[in-house]
Amino acid sequence: MEPIIIVLIILVVLVFIALIKTIQVIPQASAAIVERFGRYTRTLNAGLNIVVPFIDTIRNRIDLREQVVPFPPQPVITQDNLVVNIDTVIYYQVTDARAATYEVASYIQAIEQLTVTTLRNIIGGMDLERTLTSREEINAALRGVLDEATGKWGIRVNRVELKAIEPPTSIQDSMEKQMRADRDKRAAILQAEGVRQSEILRAEGEKQSQILRAEGEAKAAALRAEGEAQAVRTVFEAIHAGDPDQKLLSYQYLQMLPKIAEGDANKLWIVPSEIGDALKGLSGAMGNFGGMGGNGNSAPANVPAQERREKPSID
Repeated sequence: MEPIIIVLIILVVLVFIALIKTIQVIPQASAAIVERFGRYTRTLNAGLNIVVPFIDTIRNRIDLREQVVPFPPQPVITQDNLVVNIDTVIYYQVTDARAATYEVASYIQAIEQLTVTTLRNIIGGMDLERTLTSREEINAALRGVLDEATGKWGIRVNRVELKAIEPPTSIQDSMEKQMRADRDKRAAILQAEGVRQSEILRAEGEKQSQILRAEGEAKAAALRAEGEAQAVRTVFEAIHAGDPDQKLLSYQYLQMLPKIAEGDANKLWIVPSEIGDALKGLSGAMGNFGGMGGNGNSAPANVPAQERREKPSID
């Protein structure tokens, strides 16, 4: 009985192992290569798959998702004989599991070496300044070459990115000095432009201020002249309406003489010819006033003078 039990146990174990090898569960976004006696048979897709145990074997399981592979810095010589270190990142995806397994031994290593050689060819035709400012151009050129070469390997290169471009230390110092000088230059230009704009605005403001001040003074002078003219017109109309005589006008004229003589600038002023008539009129008015106020005493005072004027001279 014991040998039979042992045989049954062995058979159960073999059946269990056969079931395990028969049923193959492939995860989503994955594929498996099946070989029968060392020859490619088929590709297992995601899900539950049945294979012949002990005859069919799983050669390789491949992830069909997009992969990201960073490559270490590579020294590259530019057209102007400067060595720069460039880090690259490759985004690829396996589209054909069979080709990725049988067409190339290691597609990761193949992509890395192809990237390095292509990058050296591209950078070798550019100087340092163009290399630093042409990342999109370099990425597009790398992607075109890699996509064409990896197509037969069942690989699709989606993106190629330059993670870092590091020029030599001496070149970095020179570039920093140049950038600092450019920033100082731009700052000086902006400051000078600001000063110029400020001066222009200040000049424009002063110009507008002077124009407005001149316009205000002109309007004020016009209004003043108009007021004076109106005052003169009013006085003239009032004088004519009052019908003044020569005596009143002579008295008013004499009152205005001190005001005419006021001021240090009045070194010379002209006496009009009408002042004699005014003085005569005023003296006559004063004489009449004195004769009326002196009860006739002024008449005898004039007699000797008349006599002196009429006395003939003795030869």
